[in-house]
Amino acid sequence: MQELPNKDLLLDVQNLCIDVGHKKQNKNLINDFSFQLHRRETLCIVGESGSGKSLSSLALMGLLPKSVYVRSGVANYAGIDLFKRSKQQMQMLRGNKIAMIFQEPMTALNPILKIETQLGEALLAHKFMPQQEMLSRVLQVMDAVQIPNAKERLKQYPHELSGGMRQRVMIAMALLCKPDILIADEPTTALDVTIQAQILSLLSQLQKDFDTAILMITHDMGVVAEIADSVVVLKQGAAVERNETKTLFNAPKHAYTQKLLNAVPKLGCAPKLIREDSVAIAPVLEVKDLTVRFDIRGGFLQKVQKRVHAVENISFNVMPGQIFGVVGESGCGKSSTGRALMNLVPFSGNIKVAGKDIGQLDAKQLQESRKDAQMIFQDPYASLNPRKTVGDLVAEPIIIHGLDAGQGVYDRVATLFKRVGLSPDFMNRYPHEFSGGQRQRVCIARALSLSPKLIIADESVSALDVSVQKQVLELLQELQREQGISYVFISHDMAVVEQICSQVAVMNRGRIVEIGPRDLIFNNPQHAYTQQLLEAVPIADPSRRGHFSRVKNGEVPSPLKGVDYIPIDVEYKNLGNQHFVLNSESY
Repeated sequence: MQELPNKDLLLDVQNLCIDVGHKKQNKNLINDFSFQLHRRETLCIVGESGSGKSLSSLALMGLLPKSVYVRSGVANYAGIDLFKRSKQQMQMLRGNKIAMIFQEPMTALNPILKIETQLGEALLAHKFMPQQEMLSRVLQVMDAVQIPNAKERLKQYPHELSGGMRQRVMIAMALLCKPDILIADEPTTALDVTIQAQILSLLSQLQKDFDTAILMITHDMGVVAEIADSVVVLKQGAAVERNETKTLFNAPKHAYTQKLLNAVPKLGCAPKLIREDSVAIAPVLEVKDLTVRFDIRGGFLQKVQKRVHAVENISFNVMPGQIFGVVGESGCGKSSTGRALMNLVPFSGNIKVAGKDIGQLDAKQLQESRKDAQMIFQDPYASLNPRKTVGDLVAEPIIIHGLDAGQGVYDRVATLFKRVGLSPDFMNRYPHEFSGGQRQRVCIARALSLSPKLIIADESVSALDVSVQKQVLELLQELQREQGISYVFISHDMAVVEQICSQVAVMNRGRIVEIGPRDLIFNNPQHAYTQQLLEAVPIADPSRRGHFSRVKNGEVPSPLKGVDYIPIDVEYKNLGNQHFVLNSESY
């Protein structure tokens, strides 16, 4: 660990114990957890989902759920115990002196308020300033976190932004008041590697400018290696190891720490693909000239004023048993492509799933086709009904399609829970009772419930810690081998894509800029954008810290265009072996 420029102690947490339930019938969640955070220090807390990482940060902010409480412990900030402060005192601190970036931006942002209103409220709650000065400060911070067309984004609602864009709004909100302590709960989970690199550089710069301390909760060991001064490893609510970053990576002492580090997917270490003789078989998914656009209406008559060109004229096929990767920046059209493949958004072009043109199906036929294709959504909490138990949610597709009844449904759901690493005892719980990673596993179980031929996995492992991520990836590959399931695997994690996919398409500004076999894309990238993505991949090695500085900080081009905008025709170069790259002169 490098010597900290300022060793002033900002936060001292001693013997934190957190329980859930009634005080007579309680369960311990965090036991005797202690750590210190100094000015200009970055301390990372790592561990499996459900280990207590997020709970510890929520306790510091005074935001624990009603059934969860701090049984004992001290959190000393500025000479005062945070655990003994009143609600009013904590309101003055939150967002001002201690700010937090939450794990799931869609649930942290108010869906009925525009971005401008939410950012303005966060600033005016602690700072008194004229409207024009407030807007200037908001725009300044939005520019700092690389949000393109900031003025136009301020007029939008959270659901109109991509997952990565929403996360950047959350980061901007946390930075508005220049806090002493920034608690970051998985701040880069929804971000692609290039924006992640920019955000981590931004956080580092913030420390230098304002003497800010960062308490970061993450499962990405590459991020830990890049930004952390020291690391605490949590397992089942107890700290099993704490050390300086370099020491922990080079000589981990606890077996659990060693397990975490061994589970990290490393770029360039993917297993070699087994090439089979080509057989004349029909694709399970055929996409031709797919285009997705969204109209932006405004004015008194709500006329179309602008148009979001999310996806522009892309084509590809997915063969039975193939894992097809789609990578690119947030807002590049990856998720819109996935939703179009499920007929969840309006599109033009042709999409055939198992030989059926989904654009020509009526409502009944479309429901029947859901047995062939299922989707794992990016935001697990938003895709689960909060009023139903997770067991009912996984059972629902089985019951709708009449695949089983009675005890048979229960047995199938219990088996699915076991396959994704969850206990069947969890079936009677509700979504809010799970961690982010556990909720994502519930979503994966639900997608598997109909034994589909194709699964659209939209950031399906982004919310999982590395050990559980490894288990889920192995599960997906096992299902691929046993049942011949095909996947469209949408992800911003290049190391994961290299590990699991056989074909890869790289998207930028709604277009596929490069497509081909995995080995050619990763070992011989031809497009400048593909090269930039690979350059930005975090490396789980503290000795290689600083490689993010080579990533360009240019503004992400906006997909928002005028009504009269006509996309240009593009051409692809055929490099052989099914490797195609977009002609840079035509785009």
